[in-house]
Amino acid sequence: MWLHSSPSRHLMSDQIKHECGIVLMRLLKPLDFYLEKYGTPLYGLHKLQLLMQKMRNRGQDGAGVATIKLDLPAGSRYISRKRSNATNSLQDVFDGIYQHFEGIEGDKMDDMSWLKENIPYVAEVMLGHLRYGTHGTHNIENVHPFLRQSNWMTRNLVLAGNFNLTNTDELFDLLVELGQSPKEKSDTVTMLEKIGHFLDDEVLRLTNWYIPEGYSKVEINELVIKNLNIHNVLRRAAKEFDGGYVMGGMTGHGDAFLMRDPNGIRPAFWYADDEIFVGASERPAIQTAFNIHISKIKELEAGHALVIKKDGKIIDDIFTEPKEKTSCSFERIYFSRGNDKDIYLERKYLGELLSKPVLEAVNYDFKNTVFTFIPNTAETAFIGFVEGITRALGHINIEKIKDLKEDITPEKLEEIILLRPRVEKICVKDEKLRTFITGDDARSELVSHVYDVTYGIVENEVDTLVVLDDSIVRGTTLKNSIIRILARLRPKKIILVSSAPQIRYPDCYGIDMSKLGDFVAFKAMVALLKETGRGHLLEECYHKCKAMEEVAKEETPNLLMDLYALFSYEEITKKIAEIVTPEGIRPEVQVIFQTLEGLHQACPNHKGDWYFSGRYPTPGGNRVVNRSFINFMENKNIRAY
Repeated sequence: MWLHSSPSRHLMSDQIKHECGIVLMRLLKPLDFYLEKYGTPLYGLHKLQLLMQKMRNRGQDGAGVATIKLDLPAGSRYISRKRSNATNSLQDVFDGIYQHFEGIEGDKMDDMSWLKENIPYVAEVMLGHLRYGTHGTHNIENVHPFLRQSNWMTRNLVLAGNFNLTNTDELFDLLVELGQSPKEKSDTVTMLEKIGHFLDDEVLRLTNWYIPEGYSKVEINELVIKNLNIHNVLRRAAKEFDGGYVMGGMTGHGDAFLMRDPNGIRPAFWYADDEIFVGASERPAIQTAFNIHISKIKELEAGHALVIKKDGKIIDDIFTEPKEKTSCSFERIYFSRGNDKDIYLERKYLGELLSKPVLEAVNYDFKNTVFTFIPNTAETAFIGFVEGITRALGHINIEKIKDLKEDITPEKLEEIILLRPRVEKICVKDEKLRTFITGDDARSELVSHVYDVTYGIVENEVDTLVVLDDSIVRGTTLKNSIIRILARLRPKKIILVSSAPQIRYPDCYGIDMSKLGDFVAFKAMVALLKETGRGHLLEECYHKCKAMEEVAKEETPNLLMDLYALFSYEEITKKIAEIVTPEGIRPEVQVIFQTLEGLHQACPNHKGDWYFSGRYPTPGGNRVVNRSFINFMENKNIRAY
């Protein structure tokens, strides 16, 4: 008898947590230059704060900053780090940093040499991180940047990233085989120790190379700093990495790097001139912070690492063989800020592509259909959606005018020309509503009022209400809140439209979507199997997945795809509509999803669609989805990697 997962208790769980955000910055001129040109000794910190603020959408569980000072004498603190997991973590971090400047006399605030020697965070190399935890606790120890310390300046390593690895256990075991005892089995610590191990090894190799030449130890240290090949370190460290990642790092002596996975899954952009180098997770943040044109910002290529040497030289080279580029399409649909030009246009196009199936669903009844969107992140797609509807209406009106022929009158012409789609703001989230009541019944009642609606716009029992969302993941918020509230408007029908395709599979590269049992598309498929007398296939698939655990991940297929293939896209969509429809409401509920073809048409350069299609770009992805199915069947509410 097959097991099943228990229903989710997270009634407001449709919010997906974003990937993290990173900023790597290097001031390429002496610090006095920035004080003289920009009038403040805090130029670098101000830019770092602005960059992080413009990417705050990428992390609200924590924030951290680390800095490296160049060329300080021995005994001086050259690495500083501030992290916070407070509710206002980003503000908390910079409040803590700026406290060090309070009470400094005016003359000293203009003395960069004194500030650098005496005040933390007055530095040339800076690394910032915004954390959105995809799993685990949100304590301060999980907040980046991470620090690997050593008495040898060249062996100090600071690391922060936007990533998840599928094979942390395997990498952990490799570290143990090397004789290490990592303090925990997490992908962050594993990457830190893996890179750190090969950094140690490279420093030792160079040291042993120069010893026979008769150099003093101080001279050897300078030669190591000059000739340390960070790309070699990353090449050796990344050989077994399986996942999506962008990592920023700094060594104690001042070398810095930004690296991106071989499939280009996670985003990374950079800009450099004679004053500054900056790398960041989002392009518009760089545009805003430095007021530069989009054409001057470059995308970090997949499998490449940018290394900024202590002397300011920037080296772009491959550290791992690039593979087929499968950049995350969810970045385009939902995660990244929509003020990037390309993302904005892609989101509009995603909405526009949905206009035809929606018009067909309402039988082109413009008079009795109200169009709206929820949540605010769907607004850009909604603009394109409305443009598509308006364009279709324009073509219809042209034909109507042609049909009038000699019967044309000003009144008839006016009636045709003035017909417009009924676009309204119907649903608004009440951000201030908090559900502190612990009783399930009382809490459910409060949750159902998280959204307010505009009354009196929808004509009772006559109008169809079309609501565009950017994605439908778990469906719990729809069922427990949104649809119940919309039903109070008494529309004849509610059509929910998703600008993303059906989310069928877990993510393992950085998004908080790791458990199959949470996905409404998966629930629909399971329900259809049971209803059609094929529930036994779940147990058969379970045993196949268990058998595959002993097979190399490179030879492991995604076994769940066979179950989905038993039903059409439309069948699963119809079942999803049934699942998200609350009991006792009067309006009919229909769901319309974006198609995979539509997604690729709108986002041709971002082919990473594994959560929709099951086509994972790395071997570890197939193993993760099979493990996730095993967890579901064994009623284990845990992540699969």
